[in-house]
This record gives sequence, C-alpha cells and structure tokens, in this order.
Amino acid sequence: MTESRSLARLAALLADATRAAFCLALLDGRAWTSGELARHAGVAPSTASEHVTRLVDGGLLAEVRQGRHRYLRLAGPDVAHLIEELSGHTPPDPAPPRTLRSERAAVALRRARTCYDHLAGRLGVAVTDAMAGRRLLDPDGGYALTGAGRAWLADLLGALPPVKTRPMSRTCVDWTERRPHLAGASGAALCAHAFDRAWIARIGSGRAVKVTPYGRQALADLLDLDTDKLDTDRLDTDRLDVGGLNTDTGGAVSR
Repeated sequence: MTESRSLARLAALLADATRAAFCLALLDGRAWTSGELARHAGVAPSTASEHVTRLVDGGLLAEVRQGRHRYLRLAGPDVAHLIEELSGHTPPDPAPPRTLRSERAAVALRRARTCYDHLAGRLGVAVTDAMAGRRLLDPDGGYALTGAGRAWLADLLGALPPVKTRPMSRTCVDWTERRPHLAGASGAALCAHAFDRAWIARIGSGRAVKVTPYGRQALADLLDLDTDKLDTDRLDTDRLDVGGLNTDTGGAVSR
C-alpha cells in the first residue's frame, strides 16, 4: 500500500492544470520565478505560490535562490523525462480557437524545440534517426551508443560527457512526433554543443528553436541530415483568425 499511496500522491500533483502548466513550461530547462510561472498560467501570484510549494514539497520542482530572489526549475532530468513521457501518452485536447500567432507557435514547437536539456520535435527525432542509421546508436539495444557512436561523440565534443546520476543515452517518446528522440547525458551534450556552436538558436523566450545556416551545414556534414525536410507544416491562413499578426513564440510554451 505504501507504493500505491506514493504513486497516488505523485499523480495528484500533476492532476491540476496549473501545476501541469508549470511543469511543462519548465521543460525549457531554465529557471523561472514564481511570478513568471503565474503569468504563464494566467493565475494570481498567491495562487502560483501555493502550487509551487506543493510541487517543491512533492519533489518535482527545486528552488534556486540568488540573494532575495527565488527561482524554480524541474528537480532534475528524471523529472523532465517523466513529464515528457506522460505528455506523449495524453490524448489531444479539443482544438482551441486558432489564430495565426498560436498556429505559428505550434508549428515552431513541432519543428524543433528543447525538452529540458536535449533536442526534441522533428529535429530531435531526425538527429536520433540519422545517428541510428549510421549505427552510432543501437535502436535494438535501447538506443545505446555503439562503439562507433562513442568514438564519434568523443571526437565531436573532445571527450565523452560525464555520467553521474543518469545514463549516457536513453530516449524520450516525443509528444508531437510519437517517436523516440535522444536524451540522457549524450543528448544533453549534443544539445549544449549545438547551442555553443550556434547551430541552433531560440525563437523568442520559449522552448522552440530554429536551425541556423551554420547548423544546416554542420548537420549535413556530420549526419547527412537535410534540415529542409523538417519544414513540412503549411499554415492554412484561410481557416485562421489572422487579426493578430505578432508571431513571436516567446509566450507560447505548451508541451
């Protein structure tokens, strides 16, 4: 009964839409203030504070203090993995009213985004598929790095990433593509390398990213990856409310 009660308490933490929105927003891997989370979820600061306390006490969020300021982030990569995995198993919501801004934000998130500290969306899945196609990952062995994959990654990064409390590689079920993308220490290291080399850049202040011209060339050279194939969405503007043309996706963090 102890395990069942623990599972029920965890499920109860995520059974509230506001707390779920906080966890999904924090999948961008950055620390947010309670006020920022409140504005994102559209709730009062006092309400956000109550929800944050429950999430911290429940072990899903961690506090980061700088002077008098308190920031919140997911408690670790295992929590991020749990949130992304659960998102991949949720049925689609009834379609909300669509605007040009919201649809462009959704397209950007599907195309490429961060999932905590690794790449997700079509880009993350495409990189994972390309690595598996070159036998750098073993899809039959849980997408573990092969010997060739370890050598390739060490050559790219200068050394293999340190493994502390998580595996070198594992997969998340991508919630938009419903297929695996690479996570773990190797996924995080590849994502950090892509940011450091300006292969990818954030769109606004949210999770969506875009592949830069440097990145298109680098991914083509490294993995023979054609990033033009990521751009498969077409906006049907005849069926959208185009009254607002602000297309910044900064406030469009969803799942």
